[in-house]
Amino acid sequence: MSNPASKKTLIIMVAVFVLPVILAKLALENDWFNQGATNKGALLQPTIDVSSLLEGTEPKWRLLYVLPENCDAICENALFSINQVWLALGKESDRAEALVLFTGKSDVTALAQLSEYANVHTLSLSEAPITNLKQQSVYIVDTLNNAMLYYQIDSDRSTAVMKSRSMLADIKKLLKLSRIG
Repeated sequence: MSNPASKKTLIIMVAVFVLPVILAKLALENDWFNQGATNKGALLQPTIDVSSLLEGTEPKWRLLYVLPENCDAICENALFSINQVWLALGKESDRAEALVLFTGKSDVTALAQLSEYANVHTLSLSEAPITNLKQQSVYIVDTLNNAMLYYQIDSDRSTAVMKSRSMLADIKKLLKLSRIG
């Protein structure tokens, strides 16, 4: 009673609808392709919770930098970069903040020079909580105070400017996708 044509049709239908699902599952499990990423900074996994550092501050997206003991070319480029990125945000700049953390051991000359960057805010902290943040890096911190992306800053100014373009692209994308902050 069964029609050979209907069996063939059933097999073809199953192959057309089930086979792609099976192949996709195998491709994901066996890493047969490179998964795409659109972020330009290095993703922190797991994120670093900096809420203890930023306690009592308004929820904003932040470009965060820790001022070292000796501010060299890398430090100067980082301060320049976070200021330029904040300025480049334009109308979205009210949702973000350029923030420099400093301690009693931080370079006081560089701290005094921060007055040249009117848009860069500073926050004084004790020594202990800063230890889990890498020196010479700028972090993007979300509105829940999680450092999620970081950028190694170079001592060469032109390379540092290119990194700041990457920072700008990432934070613009995050601000576009975010409804808070």
